[in-house]
Order: sequence, then C-alpha cells, then structure tokens
Amino acid sequence: MADFIPPAHNTSSDFADMRGHHVAVRTPDLDTALRWYVDKLDFRIVALWDYADEKLAYIAPPTDDHFYIEILGGGEPGPQEVRPYSDLGDSLKYRGYHHFCLNVTSVNETVEKLRARGVTIVTEPFELAAISRRLAFFADPFGNLIELAEVLD
Repeated sequence: MADFIPPAHNTSSDFADMRGHHVAVRTPDLDTALRWYVDKLDFRIVALWDYADEKLAYIAPPTDDHFYIEILGGGEPGPQEVRPYSDLGDSLKYRGYHHFCLNVTSVNETVEKLRARGVTIVTEPFELAAISRRLAFFADPFGNLIELAEVLD
C-alpha cells in the first residue's frame, strides 16, 4: 500500500483561510431529495430558504457540523447531459461535477447498511492504493453520485 502524505500547508498563501463548507446538488424535487437524505442517510436539515422560484436547503451528516450539502430544488432545471451513474467508468467520461465524498470508518459496513435501506450501490468497495483509501459509490434518487472513503493503515 502506498503512503498518501499530503503536501505541507501553504500558510503564506493569500487564501490560507479557505475551508470547505458545502457542495450544491440541483434536483427537480426538494421534498423528495430531503426525504431521501434524511431517511436513507440520517442527514439533518440545517436550514431551509427561498430564492426566486427555487427552494433551497442545507443538510448535514448525522454528526458533522463542518460540511453541508446544499439542495437546490424548485424552478425548472434545464436540460443536462445524463451521466450513466450505473457504471463508474462510463460516468468519468463526462465533464463537470461528478460526485462528493463522505469519509466513513468502514466502507464495507456502510455499504451493507445503505443496501439494507434500499440505496442504489453503483460501485462495490475497492481499494485505491495511490491514496490509501477503500472506496465505494452510491447514487441518490436523481442519479447524483456519492463516494464513500475509508482511510487505510
């Protein structure tokens, strides 16, 4: 297994204060998306608000107050390339947003719990030595991909 060691922090950067906060996912139906994330992943609804003809929400994993998913619903989402989420390899051929990642203690156990809740597993667990991770992918009801990552020793 290769050692994955990130480079040193660049504390002299003009942007040293940047931190991840959220990723936004556009959906045609906010209520369906919120129900799925709450029922299947036990996410918490942090905030709900309106913007023009859209309804938006911040949701967060069960115990994480530092990373949110912003669900953008309502309005009329325009056409998009349909990414074939049933095959990870084919999905990588499309430009733009691909997935967001959630760290877990055990990818295998998390996949089994998701499967028991009826979640679509796109890619069974596998190891990626280059980053010392065990990974798997699943999809929300609209085909948005979500990665699971387990740090390996």
